[in-house]
Amino acid sequence: MRMTDMRLSDNRGLSNACMQSRMDGVPVIVLFVISPQDYIAHDRGARKIDFTLRNLRLLKERLADLDIPLHAVSFTPRKKIPEKVLALVNSFGCKRIYANIEYEVDELRRDTELCKLARPLGIQVNLRHNKSIIEPGVLYAPSSGKAYAVYSPYRKLWLKTANANLAHYLEAPKHPNANEPSVRESSTFGHLFATEIPTSISGFELDNTDKAKMAEIWPEGEERAREILLRFLSTKARSTQLGAVDPLAPGAQDVLKHNRIVKYGDDRDRADKDTTSRLSPYLSSGVISARELLRTTMELFNMKTINGEGDTGASRWIQEVIWRDFYTDVLASFPRVSMGRPFLEKYSTVVWENHQAPQDPNSAGKPNSDADGLMRWKLGKTGVPVVDAAMRCINEMGWVHNRLRMIVAMYLCKHLMIDWKVGERYFMEKLIDGDLASNNGGWQWSASTGVDPCPYFRIFNPHSQSTKADPSGDFIRHWVPELKLVRGPDLHNPSHSVVDKLGYPRPVIEHKEGRERAMRRFKNPGEA
Repeated sequence: MRMTDMRLSDNRGLSNACMQSRMDGVPVIVLFVISPQDYIAHDRGARKIDFTLRNLRLLKERLADLDIPLHAVSFTPRKKIPEKVLALVNSFGCKRIYANIEYEVDELRRDTELCKLARPLGIQVNLRHNKSIIEPGVLYAPSSGKAYAVYSPYRKLWLKTANANLAHYLEAPKHPNANEPSVRESSTFGHLFATEIPTSISGFELDNTDKAKMAEIWPEGEERAREILLRFLSTKARSTQLGAVDPLAPGAQDVLKHNRIVKYGDDRDRADKDTTSRLSPYLSSGVISARELLRTTMELFNMKTINGEGDTGASRWIQEVIWRDFYTDVLASFPRVSMGRPFLEKYSTVVWENHQAPQDPNSAGKPNSDADGLMRWKLGKTGVPVVDAAMRCINEMGWVHNRLRMIVAMYLCKHLMIDWKVGERYFMEKLIDGDLASNNGGWQWSASTGVDPCPYFRIFNPHSQSTKADPSGDFIRHWVPELKLVRGPDLHNPSHSVVDKLGYPRPVIEHKEGRERAMRRFKNPGEA
């Protein structure tokens, strides 16, 4: 079991292992490898690791109900993981390994090495596609024979392909069957039921306050994920849910015509209510599958096929699920994007501002601190209310609405001219839903360096974007209490006199100045 498939149901690797074990007359053992070096290399944040461990502890209980032990081990160095896994597996007398594929380049290399080393030992490695609805490598552009780098034609072929074989792409595999109860008495496997899942990992600890907050607003488990999904599909959006609160808090109103998914087409960019599903942490960790999202939606709307071309709320939401497949396909097909390279290499020489403060001569050996602009962006003190509200939301919740991710990303890349990779890393460190494919895709879109990107000359005006994302102003007033008494246009673009009076910072840079600099540098990469 891996960080992206933390569920019992609709889990192809686990299901296949259980079916094979029944045929072979042997038990299934579930193994989870904790790899701190991988977490560091991939900028995993403490919140993401805490969410993983919470789900693992619950999974251990659920698997034990099926007489299946879940055993977690911590291995270093990370390059030796294939050897150490095989040594452990061999000690169990195991002859088959099942797992679901991870598409990042390091993980693909690891699995290639695992297969290579397993063969001489007589151990069969079986890897399954499980993350995407249509796995990478299936859809190609007819004109080039290569993977798509533009979303719209990808979506059209995705829909055609999926609808032509719905059973193959959407049906859930068989739920895992139980081991024989006698496995608990085995001298080899019995003790595995008593091994513990750690409550934290060194270097990735949360303080008690943050730990409790994450457990409240992102409860673990498949059952909770399904409840959150059903809330999205059946209840009205509420402004009381815009902050760091329990997604299943009482008071939700069931409605047919004005529930969140029906209104999604019109309201999906609004951050002043819980207009979106907030399922991204559960999808990125595989607590719920994308297949289940579509199956449940199609059943609710009585869809016979996947309708992802219209403007209805359900169609728009389905398109977002397809975007997730698209970015995963890009990650697997163009591995350089997971190596810190822009997809569009012509922008590799764009001149960025130095994001680090000058080195203090008295701090030899210490890392450079963030430059003023970057520090203010991280802390939510840029002087642009919508940017600051979004960044403060990220810092407290480990999550923020996708429209606001786009706004703050473009502000960092275009207004502050700070390298997109700096922001990409900060998001991965802070977000509980950190996913390399989607995070990289979003940042490279905002920076105009990725697949199907926003053109470099399209630079969001954060003030006009603010009025669209937060028309009521409730989101800004919630997260930026300095402005809680401000009403009207001043809330989105307050004057210097207003901010000086309220103790709110003036902007790091004015929109016109930032836009002109970005236009010049992107038009002429390499020139300052």
